[in-house]
Amino acid sequence: MNGAAGTSMPMARRLGTRIVRGLVLVAAAVLLFCSLWIVVPAPTLLLLPFGVGVPELSPLLLAASLIVLALALKAREAIGGTVAAACCAIAALLYALPLIQLAGMIVRGFDAALPRPADSSLGERALPTLSVLLRGVDAGDARVSRGIPVAGADGSPLTVDVYRPPAAGRFPILVQIYGGAWQRGAPGDNDRYARHFASRGYVVFAIDYRHAPRWQWPVQFEDVRAMLAWIRAHAAEYDGDGSRIALVGRSSGAQLALLAAYQAPAGAVSAVVSYYGPTDLAEGWRAPPHPDPLDVRAVLQAYLGGTPDEVPGRYRDASPISHVTAGSPPTLLVYGTRDHIVEARFGRDLHDRLRAAGASSVLLEIPWAEHAFDALPNGLAARLSVARTERFLAHALK
Repeated sequence: MNGAAGTSMPMARRLGTRIVRGLVLVAAAVLLFCSLWIVVPAPTLLLLPFGVGVPELSPLLLAASLIVLALALKAREAIGGTVAAACCAIAALLYALPLIQLAGMIVRGFDAALPRPADSSLGERALPTLSVLLRGVDAGDARVSRGIPVAGADGSPLTVDVYRPPAAGRFPILVQIYGGAWQRGAPGDNDRYARHFASRGYVVFAIDYRHAPRWQWPVQFEDVRAMLAWIRAHAAEYDGDGSRIALVGRSSGAQLALLAAYQAPAGAVSAVVSYYGPTDLAEGWRAPPHPDPLDVRAVLQAYLGGTPDEVPGRYRDASPISHVTAGSPPTLLVYGTRDHIVEARFGRDLHDRLRAAGASSVLLEIPWAEHAFDALPNGLAARLSVARTERFLAHALK
């Protein structure tokens, strides 16, 4: 009996060791697979979350790779251990790329074009400090009113969510316009960001608009203008200062925000922020990204009702780049270099057009970021972009 028990003990240890080595190998393979999306663009919509999320979580994934690498090195005498160590080493190098690129941006003084806040009550925490990057986008305290009914351009029922700072007062207004290819979305999207900015001294109006393909251009733009008129009329009821209004939009919402800002009466909009927004829709149709996981041409045709050859006027009128003037309000353009929905070149083109016209423009291009990088509020690019947005708004809404 004692001999059998003594024999079973080493066997159990060997079995346990094999299981641990197997788990280490699986973990290493998963980490390697995920790391590839830092350099490989997502070819389909199903894989796009990897392209968006992996670079944003790279600091955590880098730490995980180093831990698994240490475990693999202990078992390097086995073939599986050697393979696992190699996988983790490669993965760690790839996960380190966004951090290296961030360091390079800081060394180059990437935010030198951003002026320091003129209003000491806004944006001081947006200065380029390590703490901003470490703490993430905290939701903060806010008084929230949801589902406030507002009539659209032709009386259609829409709603707006309002986020106010905890204390009463008179605050600058930030109008938030959601993305979703003009086909989906709701005012409650990006709730964390709205709460964040409300806690920092803004009244945030998260507005709504009707969706394609049931409603096509210019219905969405007309809805946004109706919403802005309502906000100006009711700003004081929600502690807002109607003389200080900034617009911020994401993707399709950014296209609407830019248009509304550039076509507003002089002084009606103080600033506009575009997170990866389309700027030249005809060029976007003629030269779609490669790969093209969203099928950009189909999205644009559903929104505008045809191709650029069929409805050229709609493509021109819906393109913010067509409406740039010297009087365009200060603009912050935030794009990811690896964006395969709205390529960063569209942000660069609009930036150059604004500067050439004599308008104020700041371009923040994030080397590792894909489209919708801020879907992860505590991701690397989300922290960076929100900090820079705070600083930009603090100056523009002085």
